[in-house]
Amino acid sequence: MKKIFKFPLVVCNYQEISIPKGSTILTVNMQAKHPHLWAEVDTAMELENRGFEMFGTGFTIPEDMGVSREYVGTFFDGGFVWHLYERKN
Repeated sequence: MKKIFKFPLVVCNYQEISIPKGSTILTVNMQAKHPHLWAEVDTAMELENRGFEMFGTGFTIPEDMGVSREYVGTFFDGGFVWHLYERKN
């Protein structure tokens, strides 16, 4: 069964989220003063860990060999602006 789920995030360089396989990432935004990720999930699928990186505006995005990133979205946290990417390798 498909549903939209919300996953809390931590403002940090890298984190993994346990999410059903094949989930489609929809957006990232603030709710109740904390960042969250929303995804369309199939609740019948087993969980997998997916990695996410967060960079502030003006931060350097490393050019790691063999690392592929896909932009997820941008969110505002007070005076800070954060940009979330999913690691795809």
